[in-house]
Amino acid sequence: MELREIEVFLTLAEELHFGRTAARLFISPARVSQVIKAQERLVGALLFERNSRTVRLTAIGQQLYEDLRPHYVGLHDSFEHARRAARGVTGRLQVGMMPLNFFGLWHYWKTFRKRYPQWELQIRHVDFTKPFAQLRRGDFDVFVAWLPVEEPDLTVGPMLLDDPRVLAVADDHPVANRSSIGIEMLADFPQPLSQLELDYWENGFVPLQTPRGRTIERVGMYSNDDDLIDAIAMGDISVAFPSHVTEFWSMPRIRYLPIPDLAPLRFVLVWRTETENDMIRALAEVVRSVGTLRMRE
Repeated sequence: MELREIEVFLTLAEELHFGRTAARLFISPARVSQVIKAQERLVGALLFERNSRTVRLTAIGQQLYEDLRPHYVGLHDSFEHARRAARGVTGRLQVGMMPLNFFGLWHYWKTFRKRYPQWELQIRHVDFTKPFAQLRRGDFDVFVAWLPVEEPDLTVGPMLLDDPRVLAVADDHPVANRSSIGIEMLADFPQPLSQLELDYWENGFVPLQTPRGRTIERVGMYSNDDDLIDAIAMGDISVAFPSHVTEFWSMPRIRYLPIPDLAPLRFVLVWRTETENDMIRALAEVVRSVGTLRMRE
Protein backbone atom coordinates (compact mmCIF):
# COMPACT_ATOMS: atom_id res chain seq x y z
CA MET A 1 0.00 0.00 0.00
CA GLU A 2 1.42 3.39 -0.99
CA LEU A 3 1.75 6.31 1.43
CA ARG A 4 -0.82 8.32 -0.55
CA GLU A 5 -3.37 5.53 -0.21
CA ILE A 6 -2.83 5.44 3.55
CA GLU A 7 -3.40 9.19 3.58
CA VAL A 8 -6.73 8.71 1.78
CA PHE A 9 -7.90 6.24 4.43
CA LEU A 10 -6.79 8.41 7.36
CA THR A 11 -8.37 11.53 5.89
CA LEU A 12 -11.70 9.81 5.25
CA ALA A 13 -11.60 8.44 8.80
CA GLU A 14 -11.33 12.02 10.06
CA GLU A 15 -13.71 13.72 7.63
CA LEU A 16 -16.29 10.89 7.31
CA HIS A 17 -17.31 12.47 4.02
CA PHE A 18 -16.08 11.45 0.56
CA GLY A 19 -16.48 14.93 -0.92
CA ARG A 20 -14.57 16.72 1.84
CA THR A 21 -11.86 14.06 1.75
CA ALA A 22 -11.47 14.50 -1.99
CA ALA A 23 -11.32 18.29 -1.69
CA ARG A 24 -8.76 18.12 1.11
CA LEU A 25 -6.51 15.79 -0.90
CA PHE A 26 -7.16 17.40 -4.31
CA ILE A 27 -8.46 14.20 -5.86
CA SER A 28 -11.89 13.07 -7.07
CA PRO A 29 -14.49 11.40 -4.82
CA ALA A 30 -14.40 8.46 -7.22
CA ARG A 31 -10.68 8.05 -6.54
CA VAL A 32 -11.33 8.08 -2.78
CA SER A 33 -13.96 5.36 -3.22
CA GLN A 34 -11.62 3.32 -5.41
CA VAL A 35 -8.81 3.44 -2.86
CA ILE A 36 -11.07 2.50 0.06
CA LYS A 37 -12.59 -0.45 -1.83
CA ALA A 38 -9.09 -1.73 -2.67
CA GLN A 39 -8.09 -1.47 0.98
CA GLU A 40 -11.22 -3.33 2.08
CA ARG A 41 -10.41 -6.13 -0.36
CA LEU A 42 -6.88 -6.26 1.05
CA VAL A 43 -8.12 -6.40 4.65
CA GLY A 44 -11.03 -8.70 3.86
CA ALA A 45 -13.60 -6.61 5.73
CA LEU A 46 -15.46 -3.31 5.50
CA LEU A 47 -13.58 -0.34 6.92
CA PHE A 48 -16.48 2.09 6.59
CA GLU A 49 -20.24 1.78 6.81
CA ARG A 50 -21.73 4.16 4.26
CA ASN A 51 -25.05 5.03 2.76
CA SER A 52 -26.42 8.05 0.90
CA ARG A 53 -26.36 10.17 4.07
CA THR A 54 -23.64 8.99 6.44
CA VAL A 55 -20.16 7.51 6.54
CA ARG A 56 -18.94 5.76 9.69
CA LEU A 57 -15.90 3.73 10.64
CA THR A 58 -16.51 0.07 11.39
CA ALA A 59 -14.83 -1.44 14.44
CA ILE A 60 -12.12 -2.86 12.16
CA GLY A 61 -11.75 0.50 10.46
CA GLN A 62 -11.39 2.26 13.81
CA GLN A 63 -8.71 -0.18 14.89
CA LEU A 64 -6.84 0.27 11.63
CA TYR A 65 -7.01 4.05 12.01
CA GLU A 66 -5.60 3.90 15.53
CA ASP A 67 -2.81 1.56 14.42
CA LEU A 68 -1.89 3.41 11.23
CA ARG A 69 -2.06 7.05 12.24
CA PRO A 70 0.99 7.24 14.56
CA HIS A 71 3.15 5.39 12.02
CA TYR A 72 1.96 7.66 9.20
CA VAL A 73 2.56 10.79 11.25
CA GLY A 74 6.03 9.60 12.22
CA LEU A 75 6.98 8.78 8.64
CA HIS A 76 5.52 12.02 7.33
CA ASP A 77 7.36 14.01 10.01
CA SER A 78 10.65 12.29 9.18
CA PHE A 79 10.45 13.40 5.55
CA GLU A 80 9.41 16.90 6.64
CA HIS A 81 12.38 17.12 9.00
CA ALA A 82 14.72 16.12 6.20
CA ARG A 83 13.24 18.69 3.80
CA ARG A 84 13.45 21.46 6.39
CA ALA A 85 17.03 20.54 7.28
CA ALA A 86 17.94 20.82 3.60
CA ARG A 87 16.67 24.43 3.70
CA GLY A 88 18.44 25.24 6.97
CA VAL A 89 15.20 25.10 8.96
CA THR A 90 15.51 23.27 12.28
CA GLY A 91 11.89 23.19 13.45
CA ARG A 92 8.28 23.93 12.58
CA LEU A 93 5.59 25.53 14.73
CA GLN A 94 1.95 25.14 13.67
CA VAL A 95 -0.64 27.65 14.92
CA GLY A 96 -4.31 26.72 14.70
CA MET A 97 -6.83 29.47 14.08
CA MET A 98 -10.61 29.35 13.77
CA PRO A 99 -12.23 30.97 10.71
CA LEU A 100 -13.23 34.10 12.64
CA ASN A 101 -9.63 34.90 13.61
CA PHE A 102 -8.68 37.85 11.48
CA PHE A 103 -5.69 38.62 9.32
CA GLY A 104 -4.48 41.49 11.51
CA LEU A 105 -2.81 38.86 13.68
CA TRP A 106 -0.27 38.39 10.90
CA HIS A 107 1.81 41.09 12.58
CA TYR A 108 2.66 38.56 15.27
CA TRP A 109 3.49 35.85 12.75
CA LYS A 110 5.72 38.12 10.65
CA THR A 111 7.58 39.28 13.74
CA PHE A 112 8.18 35.68 14.76
CA ARG A 113 9.49 34.78 11.32
CA LYS A 114 11.83 37.77 11.29
CA ARG A 115 13.26 36.99 14.73
CA TYR A 116 13.51 33.23 14.25
CA PRO A 117 14.29 32.43 10.61
CA GLN A 118 15.56 28.98 11.62
CA TRP A 119 12.00 27.94 12.51
CA GLU A 120 9.14 27.51 10.10
CA LEU A 121 5.80 29.00 11.20
CA GLN A 122 2.65 27.54 9.66
CA ILE A 123 -0.84 29.00 10.19
CA ARG A 124 -3.73 26.55 9.90
CA HIS A 125 -7.48 27.11 9.94
CA VAL A 126 -9.04 24.44 12.11
CA ASP A 127 -12.41 22.79 12.59
CA PHE A 128 -14.35 25.11 14.90
CA THR A 129 -16.39 22.29 16.41
CA LYS A 130 -13.58 20.46 18.25
CA PRO A 131 -10.43 22.58 18.24
CA PHE A 132 -9.21 21.42 21.66
CA ALA A 133 -9.46 17.79 20.59
CA GLN A 134 -7.36 18.66 17.54
CA LEU A 135 -4.81 20.45 19.72
CA ARG A 136 -4.54 17.45 22.03
CA ARG A 137 -4.22 15.15 19.01
CA GLY A 138 -1.22 17.13 17.83
CA ASP A 139 -2.76 18.50 14.64
CA PHE A 140 -1.18 21.84 15.58
CA ASP A 141 1.06 23.09 18.39
CA VAL A 142 -0.62 26.31 19.51
CA PHE A 143 -4.24 27.41 19.29
CA VAL A 144 -5.65 30.96 19.21
CA ALA A 145 -8.68 30.70 21.51
CA TRP A 146 -11.02 33.10 23.25
CA LEU A 147 -11.24 33.11 27.03
CA PRO A 148 -12.12 31.41 29.27
CA VAL A 149 -10.06 28.27 28.73
CA GLU A 150 -10.29 26.05 31.80
CA GLU A 151 -8.56 22.84 30.74
CA PRO A 152 -6.06 21.42 33.28
CA ASP A 153 -3.72 20.01 30.63
CA LEU A 154 -3.51 23.26 28.66
CA THR A 155 -1.44 26.37 29.29
CA VAL A 156 -3.08 29.74 28.67
CA GLY A 157 -0.52 32.15 27.27
CA PRO A 158 -0.47 35.87 26.48
CA MET A 159 -3.36 37.79 24.94
CA LEU A 160 -3.24 38.75 21.28
CA LEU A 161 -6.56 40.52 20.82
CA ASP A 162 -9.15 42.30 22.96
CA ASP A 163 -12.20 42.66 20.74
CA PRO A 164 -15.62 44.32 21.37
CA ARG A 165 -18.78 42.64 20.16
CA VAL A 166 -21.16 43.37 17.30
CA LEU A 167 -24.46 41.81 16.23
CA ALA A 168 -24.67 40.82 12.55
CA VAL A 169 -28.20 41.22 11.15
CA ALA A 170 -29.85 41.46 7.73
CA ASP A 171 -30.27 44.99 6.37
CA ASP A 172 -34.06 44.65 6.67
CA HIS A 173 -33.93 43.27 10.21
CA PRO A 174 -36.16 45.13 12.76
CA VAL A 175 -33.09 46.55 14.52
CA ALA A 176 -30.92 47.13 11.45
CA ASN A 177 -31.15 50.92 11.65
CA ARG A 178 -30.16 51.16 15.30
CA SER A 179 -26.76 52.57 16.22
CA SER A 180 -26.21 49.84 18.84
CA ILE A 181 -28.03 47.06 20.67
CA GLY A 182 -28.11 45.91 24.29
CA ILE A 183 -27.34 42.43 25.52
CA GLU A 184 -30.91 41.93 26.76
CA MET A 185 -32.16 42.26 23.18
CA LEU A 186 -30.17 39.18 22.16
CA ALA A 187 -32.97 37.14 23.72
CA ASP A 188 -35.35 38.55 21.10
CA PHE A 189 -33.42 37.17 18.14
CA PRO A 190 -32.12 33.58 17.71
CA GLN A 191 -28.41 32.78 17.52
CA PRO A 192 -27.01 29.80 15.56
CA LEU A 193 -26.95 26.44 17.30
CA SER A 194 -23.41 25.78 18.46
CA GLN A 195 -21.31 22.76 17.57
CA LEU A 196 -18.59 23.63 20.08
CA GLU A 197 -17.20 20.83 22.21
CA LEU A 198 -17.29 22.70 25.54
CA ASP A 199 -20.42 24.33 26.97
CA TYR A 200 -18.53 26.88 29.08
CA TRP A 201 -16.46 27.89 26.07
CA GLU A 202 -19.61 28.41 24.01
CA ASN A 203 -21.02 30.49 26.86
CA GLY A 204 -17.89 32.62 26.67
CA PHE A 205 -18.69 33.45 23.05
CA VAL A 206 -22.42 34.07 23.47
CA PRO A 207 -24.00 33.56 26.91
CA LEU A 208 -26.88 31.13 27.20
CA GLN A 209 -28.85 33.74 29.16
CA THR A 210 -28.94 37.51 29.47
CA PRO A 211 -28.02 39.16 32.80
CA ARG A 212 -31.76 39.29 33.62
CA GLY A 213 -32.11 35.55 33.05
CA ARG A 214 -33.75 35.56 29.61
CA THR A 215 -32.80 32.61 27.40
CA ILE A 216 -30.84 33.41 24.24
CA GLU A 217 -32.37 30.96 21.78
CA ARG A 218 -30.22 28.76 19.52
CA VAL A 219 -31.61 27.59 16.17
CA GLY A 220 -30.13 25.97 13.07
CA MET A 221 -26.70 24.40 12.68
CA TYR A 222 -24.32 25.73 10.05
CA SER A 223 -21.32 23.75 8.89
CA ASN A 224 -19.43 26.55 7.14
CA ASP A 225 -19.06 30.32 7.04
CA ASP A 226 -20.85 30.78 3.73
CA ASP A 227 -24.03 29.10 4.99
CA LEU A 228 -23.87 31.15 8.19
CA ILE A 229 -23.53 34.45 6.33
CA ASP A 230 -26.36 33.50 3.95
CA ALA A 231 -28.64 32.74 6.93
CA ILE A 232 -27.87 36.15 8.43
CA ALA A 233 -28.55 37.92 5.13
CA MET A 234 -31.87 36.07 4.79
CA GLY A 235 -32.91 37.18 8.27
CA ASP A 236 -33.06 33.64 9.67
CA ILE A 237 -30.60 34.36 12.48
CA SER A 238 -28.47 37.08 13.99
CA VAL A 239 -24.93 36.42 15.20
CA ALA A 240 -22.92 38.09 17.94
CA PHE A 241 -19.44 38.29 16.44
CA PRO A 242 -16.17 39.85 17.58
CA SER A 243 -15.92 43.22 15.85
CA HIS A 244 -12.93 42.33 13.68
CA VAL A 245 -15.21 40.38 11.30
CA THR A 246 -16.50 43.72 10.01
CA GLU A 247 -13.13 44.21 8.30
CA PHE A 248 -13.35 41.16 6.06
CA TRP A 249 -17.04 40.18 6.08
CA SER A 250 -18.32 43.53 4.86
CA MET A 251 -21.39 42.78 2.73
CA PRO A 252 -24.21 44.99 1.40
CA ARG A 253 -27.02 42.86 2.90
CA ILE A 254 -25.57 42.74 6.43
CA ARG A 255 -25.37 45.35 9.18
CA TYR A 256 -23.14 45.21 12.24
CA LEU A 257 -24.46 46.78 15.45
CA PRO A 258 -22.17 47.32 18.47
CA ILE A 259 -23.18 45.50 21.68
CA PRO A 260 -21.45 47.71 24.25
CA ASP A 261 -22.67 45.79 27.32
CA LEU A 262 -21.57 42.35 26.06
CA ALA A 263 -18.07 41.54 27.30
CA PRO A 264 -15.39 41.67 24.59
CA LEU A 265 -13.76 38.48 23.37
CA ARG A 266 -10.17 38.13 24.51
CA PHE A 267 -8.07 35.89 22.30
CA VAL A 268 -5.00 34.15 23.74
CA LEU A 269 -2.41 31.56 22.82
CA VAL A 270 -3.14 28.09 24.22
CA TRP A 271 -0.93 25.00 24.08
CA ARG A 272 -0.55 21.59 25.66
CA THR A 273 1.54 22.02 28.80
CA GLU A 274 3.43 18.77 28.25
CA THR A 275 4.55 19.79 24.74
CA GLU A 276 5.84 23.27 25.57
CA ASN A 277 9.16 23.88 23.84
CA ASP A 278 11.51 26.67 22.78
CA MET A 279 9.43 27.56 19.73
CA ILE A 280 6.21 27.92 21.73
CA ARG A 281 7.97 29.99 24.37
CA ALA A 282 9.48 32.17 21.64
CA LEU A 283 6.06 32.81 20.06
CA ALA A 284 4.60 33.68 23.46
CA GLU A 285 7.42 36.15 24.02
CA VAL A 286 6.81 37.71 20.59
CA VAL A 287 3.16 38.26 21.50
CA ARG A 288 4.13 39.83 24.85
CA SER A 289 6.68 42.13 23.23
CA VAL A 290 4.36 43.25 20.42
CA GLY A 291 1.49 43.76 22.88
CA THR A 292 -2.24 43.12 22.78
CA LEU A 293 -4.16 44.41 19.80
CA ARG A 294 -7.30 46.27 20.92
CA MET A 295 -10.10 46.77 18.45
CA ARG A 296 -12.39 49.79 18.54
CA GLU A 297 -16.16 49.49 18.72
